[in-house]
Amino acid sequence: MIYSLLVMSSPASGQCALTAARFARGVLERGHSIRRIFFLDAGTGNGSATAIFPQDETDRLQPWVDLAEQHSVELILCIASALKYGMLDGTEARRHEKSAATIHPAFTISGLGQLVDAAASVDRLVTFGG
Repeated sequence: MIYSLLVMSSPASGQCALTAARFARGVLERGHSIRRIFFLDAGTGNGSATAIFPQDETDRLQPWVDLAEQHSVELILCIASALKYGMLDGTEARRHEKSAATIHPAFTISGLGQLVDAAASVDRLVTFGG
């Protein structure tokens, strides 16, 4: 079975985003595949390379990076949402005359068309947050 995920929950607002990452890992461990993970609204914060969480909390970025690096899962941040939350890749940082990118390199910024494509080409689209 082929899945795509839509993550709309901030990494700082409870366990929903972390649950999404664990769900994705479970899908892959069971032999299924993930076409794409699309982050929308506050969910774009999951791609932050600059967020720092207390030492006694679970790392909120590394599970996503592991999915991208170990399983070649596409991690896409919605461009409209990303810009609202200050999430910039190198191209957007230059375009908006900001000093640096703020997203982790495992993530890509793109448009809603990526979500439409992800939903149209899979067996299941699973949403987290909202």
